[in-house]
Order: sequence, then structure tokens, then C-alpha cells
Amino acid sequence: MSTYSDPLVDGAPPMSEYERQVWDALNEHWQRRTDRRGLPNWASTALSRGGEIAGGAAKRVKNAVPDSVADPIRRAGDVVADTALRPALASAAALLELVNDKAMELNDPKKVEDLAREQGLGIENFAELRQQDLKVCDRLLTRNTLKWRTTGAVEGGAMGLLAMVPVAGTVTALTADILVVQVLSTSIAARIAYSYGYDAKDPKEQEFIQRLVQQSFVAQAAKAKPLRDTARAASAVKGRVNWSQKLRSDHRLLAALEKLMKQLGPAGSRVPVKNVAKVVPVVGVLIGAGMNSAILGRVASEAQRYCQTRFLCDKYGLPLPSALATGLDDDLETDVV
Repeated sequence: MSTYSDPLVDGAPPMSEYERQVWDALNEHWQRRTDRRGLPNWASTALSRGGEIAGGAAKRVKNAVPDSVADPIRRAGDVVADTALRPALASAAALLELVNDKAMELNDPKKVEDLAREQGLGIENFAELRQQDLKVCDRLLTRNTLKWRTTGAVEGGAMGLLAMVPVAGTVTALTADILVVQVLSTSIAARIAYSYGYDAKDPKEQEFIQRLVQQSFVAQAAKAKPLRDTARAASAVKGRVNWSQKLRSDHRLLAALEKLMKQLGPAGSRVPVKNVAKVVPVVGVLIGAGMNSAILGRVASEAQRYCQTRFLCDKYGLPLPSALATGLDDDLETDVV
């Protein structure tokens, strides 16, 4: 049953057919959210799960300059003596430079204004988008969620591979990866807000954006342990020639991969340690790529639903749905893990 007022009944101007279709879909989404979660207080729940560090990280990202994102990788590159590690670090640094550029672009409302003009809109300021039909704003974000799922997969895969670098690589990759996803989460939400005519620097918008950042932090925490376990397995198997029961018992991932590869090969065949060692980094890539793809895709889709709802509620004088008025729920981590 709908929890929204009907703008046609309330005497407000009628929605376009497109707006009505989106409105109905949003109605169903927020109602499912309400039914499933019973309207928990998102902020307090997230902080209780993630600890004070989640809130602190969100505040740091809010005030961060995007150019600082690559610092963890740069510092690691300066001190690592093993020349075998430098290609991985160089690749990661190059990727993070691209993240820096993208974050700067996403946080610039003039980019949205330029895109709107390219699509034939005669606007002077992004705030004028709030006077348009919802379809106009949605067109500014064509394939937005797919794009960020792809970006998350590329970045997460690169960091997952870097995490396989012995010792220093794990710490470096996890530190950089967490910061990158948080900066991108902030920037994605900012770009979406501007695309619907809302100022991402406004305190009301910042509150929502920081909730998304905290959500990404909580979701990433679930990735840390499997990545560390995979990195330890990669380190343990490096240079090994023979299997041992201790190796299998200490690293269940190696034992599982050995078993899987036996099942895929001829009956009774033996799987050399070196063959399993080649597969372990792939596991790290899959963990990083899969998780980050889901996180950034979810940030993009949730931010767009939120802004679409705000847009229609403001345009037609409707109250926000109770799920938003009370606070977003925190089911991101359960959806992406």
C-alpha cells in the first residue's frame, strides 16, 4: 500500500507520464525498505557496527583534497626496495591518479552544466535543473550505475592484485582501497546531487552523502579479512615445491583450490603447488573487483533514488517517505557481501 500522497489529489500540477512511472517505482522501493527494516536509525546503527572509526573516516573524506588519495601508494613506492614490487605499485599509482582526476571532475558542478547544455538545455546554473522534467535530469546520468560498477571492478581488481604483494602490499592496498572507495562514494553522490539541481555542498546534502560514505566503509570492512587471508596464502605458497599437511591446514584457501583443480583435471591427477600458486592472485582480484563493483554500484543507485525522490517531493509539495525522513537503513553490507 502506498505511503505517499497523490499529487493529482492534492491539487498540485500533474506529473508527466515518465515522472509517474518513476514515482511508482520509488514508492515500491522505499516501501520494501520500510517493511524489511522497520525503519532503523541508520546513522547510529552504522556507527555501532563500524565503530567510531567509520564516523571519523567519513569526516576526513568530507574534508579531504582528492589529490591526497594516492599518497599511500606514493609513500610505499618510495620505500620498497624489491624491484619486483615496483611494477604493481606503479600501476596502482597510475590508477589512483585517474581516481584523483575523476574525483575533481565529479565534484565540479560546472561539468553538469556543460553536459546539460550539450543536451540542448539553456540553463545558466545547475540549480535550474529542478525546474525541468525528471526525465531531463535522469538523462544526465545515463548508464551511471553500470559505469560505476565497472569502475569499481577495475579499481578493486587492481587493489586485490596489489594485496598479493608480500607484507607491505597488503597494508598498502587495503589502506589505499578504503580511501579510494570513500572518495569515489562522496564524489559519485555529489555528481548525482548536482544532476538533479541540488548543491552537494549544502549541509542537508552532505548529511546524506556522508551516510553513503559510512555505508561504503562498513561494506569494505567485510572485505579486509578474506583479502588478508588470500595474501597470506600467496606468501606461504611462494617458492614452495611440495605440499604439506601444515600448509593445507594453515591455509584453507590453498586446500580448497587444490581440491577444485583436482576435480577439474583428470581423475587421480596430482596438482602441483606451483599451479595453485598461480591461481591465488586471481582470487584476490575477484574479491576486490566483486566487492568494489557492488559497493560503487550501490552508492550510485541509492544516491540516484534519493535524489529522484527529493526532486519529485520538492516539485509537487510532497513529504519525504518515512524511510528517508527517519534515516536510510544500513543494509548495504548485507547486500554486497
